[in-house]
Amino acid sequence: MKSKTGTRGMRGSRWAALLARVLRPVMIRHHRRSGDQFRGRAVLYLTTVGARTGTQRQSAVGHEPDGEGAWLVVASFGGAAHHPGWYHNIAAHPDQVWIEVGGHRHRVRPEQLEGPRRAEAWAKIIASRPSMAGYQEKTDRVLPVLRLTRVG
Repeated sequence: MKSKTGTRGMRGSRWAALLARVLRPVMIRHHRRSGDQFRGRAVLYLTTVGARTGTQRQSAVGHEPDGEGAWLVVASFGGAAHHPGWYHNIAAHPDQVWIEVGGHRHRVRPEQLEGPRRAEAWAKIIASRPSMAGYQEKTDRVLPVLRLTRVG
């Protein structure tokens, strides 16, 4: 995984990261009760292994289906200048990533998309989720687009 951290982005992102870490279990329970949705959009539950801690972490992440057994996710962190923690976890432990979607848990292989493949995926994502374009406008880093493909 490679992507440059930006110099501008959402204000208060350090506080947002701390708040997200504390509230993550509450938010996940809320998403599950809401039919695995956030603001009317489907979420998947991404499980990674902490880059520094080595412990499993779970995050609710918006996604776009990308064919049979694959999903697209964006490491936007709301347009912050730095990547979300789960992105760093995937970079540190790409062989230890799982998702839960539709009530089923799958081991996945992450791939960061680049060039024309990223452009095509990005167009698909913003056509379905126009708010993602606003996140890109808030920051000067290129938001990483990852394709998560089911293994096995």
